[in-house]
Amino acid sequence: MAVDKVAGMARIAVIGAGMGAMAAAARLAVAGHRVTVYERTETYGGAVRRFERDGFRFDTGPGLLTLPAVYRDLFVKTGKKPLEDCVELVQVDPSARHVFADGTEVTLPNASRAGVVAALDEALGAGTGGRWGDFLVRAREAWDRTRRPLLEEPLWPNWRVLADKEPYPAVPHKRLLRTRRAGTLAEIGSWELRDDRLEGILMSHALAYGLAPWSAPAAAAVLPYMEHAFGTWYVRGGIRELARAVYERCLERRVEFVFGAEVTRIREKDGRAAGVELADGSAAEADHVVADVHPALLRALTDHHLDDEGDVRADPGATPPARFTLLLALRGRRQPGAVHRTVVHPAAPESEWDFLASPGGDEPRCPTVTVLRPDDPALRPDEEHESAVLSATVSAEADWDDDETVRRYTDFLLQAAERAVPGLRERVLWHEVRAPGDTEAETGARSGAVPAPALAAGRGRFLHPSNTTRLPGLYRVGGWSHPGGGLPHAGMSGALVAGLIVEGPEFRGSQ
Repeated sequence: MAVDKVAGMARIAVIGAGMGAMAAAARLAVAGHRVTVYERTETYGGAVRRFERDGFRFDTGPGLLTLPAVYRDLFVKTGKKPLEDCVELVQVDPSARHVFADGTEVTLPNASRAGVVAALDEALGAGTGGRWGDFLVRAREAWDRTRRPLLEEPLWPNWRVLADKEPYPAVPHKRLLRTRRAGTLAEIGSWELRDDRLEGILMSHALAYGLAPWSAPAAAAVLPYMEHAFGTWYVRGGIRELARAVYERCLERRVEFVFGAEVTRIREKDGRAAGVELADGSAAEADHVVADVHPALLRALTDHHLDDEGDVRADPGATPPARFTLLLALRGRRQPGAVHRTVVHPAAPESEWDFLASPGGDEPRCPTVTVLRPDDPALRPDEEHESAVLSATVSAEADWDDDETVRRYTDFLLQAAERAVPGLRERVLWHEVRAPGDTEAETGARSGAVPAPALAAGRGRFLHPSNTTRLPGLYRVGGWSHPGGGLPHAGMSGALVAGLIVEGPEFRGSQ
């Protein structure tokens, strides 16, 4: 039986103040528990941070939100004021503009299948919209098959059933006298979409979540479907405002935050987690410990084996990709009709994939670049200036301490962005580089790697460690645990951990 059911109020120590950790903390506090969050840096939010200079403000982590229902549920369950009373949510429409190397462009409306089909047919040629629309129908089937076990329930003890079965209903494809079905996202693009530009749109969704397109299972089709079905959203003032709102909700529920407090050890007593030790030599007892940290950091905090030996979820073997970001302070007004998000596709996407797979090999090529230009007065000093964020998924294993590597990628991103915003370079007042090392310093993620959402199939390599561990009383939360990375997934992990602590091991998710 769970400790809190025996003793009423439990003491809970939370390591890290990321979005998953705060989501769990708020839910646990409203259930009557005493919750203390220990954060080694001086602020909350994990990767959801802000950079400010000269009246310009930038999100340095996620710039958009999908599945806002996750945070609506959090605010409904933890207080009287709903999410929309705490932040201003804006639906981004159009959802994205795509600029291709052959000069074609397409602007896709938000959450409208008919609108997307029509836009693709008009811009890329008759039939392209129909193929994308048919793909979305199949992607919905994969979503329906995996939504509950991957997002709304604790990871099943027999999780291997999710590892082997591909939920995406791929179209049979004849190849070399054999009939095959797509097993990876790249094969879906090549065999089912049959257009390099449609394939680029599909791959850009994988890259945005830190997934390598050639190895991501076909189940990753749920990612573009999720955006299509539930829309793309922005938080007025920047996504950092969402982190602020969650933090303030925690304070309202009397969660205590201790900043500048690095946890160096998880204490154990009678075979279970019993508190934390801090770098300053102090210690705090707890009935439960919830950790929102990278797996390597968590392993260093305890001598206890947290997973079964050989569990592929706990150590996927390769460092996931990271992000390279440029923050641009621009002179001049934002042009009327400028879109919020533009994706600029490279001339040789396969070269980008090759470099992601083997950064020590060929010369790096210009990557897929996302340009975010929110029409938000809160992010600029006045109407005669504009802020923009350029980002690309890159190899975390490249030498980001090398000035030449940083310079080369800075040029790559500016070169790509100028295809989306002609004359951009002449407008730059200054820029700020955010390399993977900056992400590592802020979040502790090794090499600044970005955790991807959990996905079925792929022999379990795209699942994440379960929220429970083999050390009773120790739980994992946030992007490096089930159900994986991304703002909505972090919020769902907080709900799962709170349910496991409040209800005990019999908890099976929201109904």
